[in-house]
Amino acid sequence: MGCSFSGLNALYDAVNGGGDVWINENRFRIVRQLGEGGFAYVYLVKEVVNVSPPASSSSGGAAAVSGGLSKKVKDKSHLSVDGTYAMKKVLIQNNEQLELVREEIHVSSLFNHPNLLPLLDHAIISVKATQEGSWNHEAYLLFPVHLDGTLLDNSAAMKSKKEFFSTTDVLQIFRQLCAGLKNMHNLDPPYAHNDVKPGNVLLTHRQGKSPLAILMDFGSARPAKRQIRSRSEALQLQEWASEHCSAPFRAPELWDCPSHADIDERTDIWSLGCTLYAIMYGVSPFEYALGESGGSLQLAIVNAQIKWPAGPKAPYPEALHQFVIWMLQPQAAVRPRIDDIIIHVDKLISKFSN
Repeated sequence: MGCSFSGLNALYDAVNGGGDVWINENRFRIVRQLGEGGFAYVYLVKEVVNVSPPASSSSGGAAAVSGGLSKKVKDKSHLSVDGTYAMKKVLIQNNEQLELVREEIHVSSLFNHPNLLPLLDHAIISVKATQEGSWNHEAYLLFPVHLDGTLLDNSAAMKSKKEFFSTTDVLQIFRQLCAGLKNMHNLDPPYAHNDVKPGNVLLTHRQGKSPLAILMDFGSARPAKRQIRSRSEALQLQEWASEHCSAPFRAPELWDCPSHADIDERTDIWSLGCTLYAIMYGVSPFEYALGESGGSLQLAIVNAQIKWPAGPKAPYPEALHQFVIWMLQPQAAVRPRIDDIIIHVDKLISKFSN
């Protein structure tokens, strides 16, 4: 699926303890760890230019001066001014995980949009596991870095200070997510992201402008249209969704799929509605159910039981609440599509722009 194998074999310890990593012909110095989750680690790295790749690399051992990442990346707007990038390292323990990483790399290569995080380079290598005679793999994925963190990070920081995004910022952040999703939904065949949520939205603060918003993590992205024609197919979809789609943002049809159903990219519209709510209030509109005695997240979602924050005066116009409700239609067939959403958000931006 477009994956290359590269000579990073000796660098397992270097990545854990700082050092240099080669991704194909280009060398990067580990600056610090940015985060981790599951079997993945994210590091801030800095490109080291004009050096030769190691003899064990996929270049066949020929010592050549690297032209740097700039020679490899087609869209120069993705290049860092100071040479810093984000590098995701994935520990792969079996063939199923290997195929998932290859699929993520393949899917990432399909998109080119300013509001979708681009994959700049990648490599998958074999490494000797601790057990005698067994082998595993590691994947190294290189992306532009956005040090202002995710929408989830920013919302948590703002909540601690009792701060909110302005109505204009809410709409502009949301509009950018819509633009990225439109690019995915308009592919042939259409792709669904399947895990739209604040933790998968990177923000970059800009002087005098609303934050730049970029949708990331295409590990769950798949062709959007799925025909379900039996109970076993419905259960398979539900099981897949439980592993790949975050529960508080998961569409009703992925919780309780009929035995005869046509699933499409409107699963993302549900998640988008939940994310608009979260841009305003910091959480999914259904997360309250997790804290209630006898509460059920699934029941709250399949019945679209939205809970709005209590208070004498809402910090946002009622039109934004109605916008969320419009996207959170339990029946996917009557849920709007991304083009409808964009038309409506543009009207709201015109109405509420300062």
